[in-house]
Amino acid sequence: AGGIISLGRSLPLIWGGIREGLRDVGGGAKAGKSTLRTEDDLSMRFVFAGIVVLILAIMLARPLHMNLLGALLIVLFGFLFVTVSSRLTGEIGSSSNPISGMTVATLLLTCMIFLLIGWTGGSHYVTALSVGAIVCIAASNGGTTSQDLKTGFLVGATPRLQQIAILVGALASALMLGPILLKLNDGATVYVPVAEVAPGLATDAGNLAGRERLQGPQARSDGREYLVWQKRGTEGGPEGKYLVDDAGTAVWFVDPGINGAYSTRPDGTTIRKFDAPKATLMSYIIRGILDRRLPMGLILFGVMIAVVLEMSAIPSLAFAVGVYLPLSSSSPIFIGGMIRWLVDRARRRKLRDAGLTEAQLVAESDKSAGVLMASGYIAGGAIAGILIAFMAGSLGGVDETFTRWAAVHNPFFAGPFADLLAIVPFAVLSGLLYLVGRERLLA
Repeated sequence: AGGIISLGRSLPLIWGGIREGLRDVGGGAKAGKSTLRTEDDLSMRFVFAGIVVLILAIMLARPLHMNLLGALLIVLFGFLFVTVSSRLTGEIGSSSNPISGMTVATLLLTCMIFLLIGWTGGSHYVTALSVGAIVCIAASNGGTTSQDLKTGFLVGATPRLQQIAILVGALASALMLGPILLKLNDGATVYVPVAEVAPGLATDAGNLAGRERLQGPQARSDGREYLVWQKRGTEGGPEGKYLVDDAGTAVWFVDPGINGAYSTRPDGTTIRKFDAPKATLMSYIIRGILDRRLPMGLILFGVMIAVVLEMSAIPSLAFAVGVYLPLSSSSPIFIGGMIRWLVDRARRRKLRDAGLTEAQLVAESDKSAGVLMASGYIAGGAIAGILIAFMAGSLGGVDETFTRWAAVHNPFFAGPFADLLAIVPFAVLSGLLYLVGRERLLA
C-alpha cells in the first residue's frame, strides 16, 4: 500500500517525464535549441529502442518461462516502481529503500492478473517470479542511478556519459555476479540419496524432458546424467527438485545451497548453507495467490494501517522498513542515525553565526567527512560479505580450518558472550565515524 501511495504521489512527475520523452522522440519543444552539457541525457529514442530489445531478450530467455504479457508487465511495473524508488532514495536514502516492498507489490499485482486469466500452472510460478525479480533489480538500479546522477549534477558531470557508464557497469555486474551466485549455490548444494528422504519415490519418466548431472564436489562420485523432476506437493516425499533415472526412479534429492535444509553430505562433510528469507517470502506469495491459499485478511489489514499512517502524515514506507527489518538489522541503522544526528547538531552549533539557510546547512551536512566514511563502510561491508560467502562456498576447507581454530582458541567464538566479539569492533567503528564526522580525526 505504501508503494502504491508513493506511486500516486509520483504520478505528476511520471507524466511530466513521459511528455518530455515524447517531445524528445518527436523533436518538438527542444528542437533547434542548444542543450547545456550538464543537461545532455541519452535520447528517448535510445530508451524506447532499449525497451523493445529488453522485451525480446526476456521473451527469448527460456529459463524465465516468459511470455508477452509477462514482458509487458515487467516494462509497466518497472517503469512505475523505478520512479518510486528514485523518489524514496531522495527522501530516506538508498540503504532504507524498501525494494522488497515494491517487489511484493509487483508479485501481488502480477499474480492477481495471472489468477484472473487462469494462469495457475507450475510454469506460471516461474513467470511470476521472473517478473518480480526483474522489477526488483530495476527498482534497485533506479534508486542508485538517481544518486549517481545527483552526485554528477553537484560536480558538473555530463548525464549522458554517466548513463552510458551505468549501463556498462550494470551489464558487467550482471555477467560477473550470475556465475558467482551459481558457483556459490553449487558449492553448498547437497545431493541427498532419496532412500533417506523418500524411499521408493518414483514418477513417470515420459513426462520429463530436462537432463542434468550432479554439480560441485559430489559430481566426482557420480558422473551419470539424470532426468530432472520438479516435484510439487509433499505426498510421498518433500517437494523440490529430484534427479531420476530413465526408469522414473528418484535417485537424488537436490537440496540447494541457498535456503537449503541439509547441511551434511553423504560422506559426512558439513556444509554451510546460505539463508535467503526474502526468497521464501516471495515463494509464499506466488503460491498463496495462484493456489488461492494466501491470507488476504492480513494483507488488507496492513493496507489499512498504511492508509492510517499516511492520513496521520507519517511516511508509511519508512515506517514499514522499521517494522519489516529485524532488530539485528535496524539497530545498527538506528545507531548510525544517532551518530549522524550528533555530528549534525555539533556542526549546526559551529555554523550558528555563519548566516546559512536551512538548505545550506543540509548541504554542509551532506559534505561531511563522516558521510564519505560511512559510504566507505557500506562498500566495505558489501565486499566483505562477498569474500565471506566465497570462502564458505568455494574455499570450504579454508573456512572450516578457521572455524576449528576459533572454536579451540577463541573464548568468545561460541557461548553466551559470543556477541561481545562483534560489539567491540562495532563500537570502535562507530567511535571512529563520530570523530571523523566531527573532524577530530583525518581532517
